[in-house]
Amino acid sequence: MAQDRPRGFTTDILHSDRLRGAIEHGALHKPVHSSVAYGFEDAQMLAAVFQGTEKGFSYSRSGNPTVEALEAKITAMEEGVGTVAFATGMAAIGSILFSLLRAGDHFLSSAFLFGNTNSLFQSFAAQGIDVSFADATSLDAMKAALRPETRMVFVETIANPRTQIADLEALGALCAERGIVFVVDNTMTSPWLFQPKAVGAHLVVNALTKYIGGHGAALGGAVTDTGLFPWDRYPHIFDAYRSAPPARQALTQLRKKGLRDFGASLAPEAAHTLALGAETLALRLDRACANAAALASFLEAHPKVQRVYHPSLKSHAQHDRATRLFRHPGALLSFELDPREDLFAFCDRLQLAVNSTNLGDNRTLIIPVAHTIYFEMGAARRAEMGLAEGLLRVSVGIEDSGDLLADFEASLGALKF
Repeated sequence: MAQDRPRGFTTDILHSDRLRGAIEHGALHKPVHSSVAYGFEDAQMLAAVFQGTEKGFSYSRSGNPTVEALEAKITAMEEGVGTVAFATGMAAIGSILFSLLRAGDHFLSSAFLFGNTNSLFQSFAAQGIDVSFADATSLDAMKAALRPETRMVFVETIANPRTQIADLEALGALCAERGIVFVVDNTMTSPWLFQPKAVGAHLVVNALTKYIGGHGAALGGAVTDTGLFPWDRYPHIFDAYRSAPPARQALTQLRKKGLRDFGASLAPEAAHTLALGAETLALRLDRACANAAALASFLEAHPKVQRVYHPSLKSHAQHDRATRLFRHPGALLSFELDPREDLFAFCDRLQLAVNSTNLGDNRTLIIPVAHTIYFEMGAARRAEMGLAEGLLRVSVGIEDSGDLLADFEASLGALKF
């Protein structure tokens, strides 16, 4: 029977490999193709594939059948025109800057940024790409930071760890008006909770390691082009890639520079693991977000918790924005304890929440922010970002809600202040 209506999100992921092309030996999902090189009986076909005039694979650093199947899934999730997968989320972000910016360009980022991304941007600044940071929750603050040489704006949907939410709609309109590439990191929401294309994003980043993979079992990242930016007008596309259709010129350059030249390639074994994890994204994230909202509400009512940051709470500065934009307000929260408390002892008393730097796992993970992921930044910069020394970040998992609340209640009961 012919399909006469769009399939649902999970249905499409589950049947993606089978319905988008022939799968070897009747397999229900794309198997792992571990070959590095590919042979051709026709040397002219090898040359055509190498030059990009024919579809195929020549060397796995630039493309692989298993990775390509995962890329197709991400493209469908984000309703884009194409995706390039990378070894990690950081490799995906770094490849955007490496591939599409040049010395003398200005790059504007949200000031509320994952610590490692902040460090990466500082490294690019040392190479002649000027980077500045502004309050992405405020259109006026971001607009004031733009310059004539600004080529790109980068924001996260929900900031890690304080959960600030950028003014995504207004920033999308501003970038479209100014001809600036708008890059949105969708990791904290994933395409199940939000599709950045809806607010005019041109490139969408997903750290596949997190919610899309979900199980903490494989590293990966992806950049999806939404098809909204006129790349034929962008000055930094190399002449060799201008022959591609305008909608695919940036993707071609990302693949050539980020994968072929820089080598930030995703391994097929990891791609296979991530693709399997993606099948249950919606189911897992619905549960994790419900748990996060319940935990945030419990913590906010507890007398020994000073502040709680989660967009589900009406006390959150961008609560209304989160409600309008996102299916759910995310599965990550943070909260502050009295700085005199022993944060390490609090974490160690928890039986279910795991001391871990990752997020987006099925398990609940907790980490003292100032001592770990933002330690390198220093106390002064943490203060500028509003990161209290007593801040704890929690990536909420899919445990039974009652068990999770009881775990935190027991540890909170042992606090001194």
